[in-house]
Amino acid sequence: MPNHDQIAIVTGGASGIGRALSEELGHRGATIVVADIQLAGAERVAAEITSRGGNASAARVDVRQSADVQALVDITVTRYGQLDYMFNNAGIGVGGEIRELTLEHWSAAIDVNLMGVVHGVTAAYPVMLRQRSGHIVNIASLAGLISSPFLAPYATAKGAVVSLTNALRAEGAALGVRASVVCPGFVDTAIFDSAIGAKFDKHDFLSKTKLPVMRVADAALAILHGVERNQGTIVFPGSARLLWRMTRFSPWLATFLNGQMVARLRTVRRSA
Repeated sequence: MPNHDQIAIVTGGASGIGRALSEELGHRGATIVVADIQLAGAERVAAEITSRGGNASAARVDVRQSADVQALVDITVTRYGQLDYMFNNAGIGVGGEIRELTLEHWSAAIDVNLMGVVHGVTAAYPVMLRQRSGHIVNIASLAGLISSPFLAPYATAKGAVVSLTNALRAEGAALGVRASVVCPGFVDTAIFDSAIGAKFDKHDFLSKTKLPVMRVADAALAILHGVERNQGTIVFPGSARLLWRMTRFSPWLATFLNGQMVARLRTVRRSA
């Protein structure tokens, strides 16, 4: 588990799961590079970690730009001499009915939620191969494991992240590099509030899905617990694991539940 000798980069570290991960990693003694497109937010998180006795710095990164991510990794390795953990966490929410989505919606989801992870892997993996050590942790979603009506662009990108991570885990295992994909259910972050294309009130949406919402600090603990155990796929909370297993082993049930979900969500969607 991360300690004072280990270096971690967290993208999307200014808020939500990324912030909670950065804070918990700092508490455990790791040196954190809090990276985000919102530099001021990343600086605030890094300053808070430092004020509590931790070691953190901030960096601006646009994960859509491969050069940005490569520079982030290069600067980190030059400064600290190593990279032990790469948390590819930055993401955006994109949702809505497929019949109403534009190519811009799809591009936004893929550019950040998929290519942002690809850029992180491409930059960090060679460093870890040279070290013959390191752990790449890609944040996906339960939506990437099960069919997710009204979240098609988001779920498509997250599903691709799952596949990417599984391949990376298999290839890297004998070379000293670990890989894990994180697939949480609903976590109490601002990603829904800033979602592109969604025509739902957050509370209406969550009430219709009938799934619990996890505190972001608890999500960070669950992620790091899975990383410590080197789990390939980290799914939480328990309700998310149950739903994942149900849909894997009972496809007919997934079809039924999806039909029910679509009907419920159409009752609360906004017309504009």
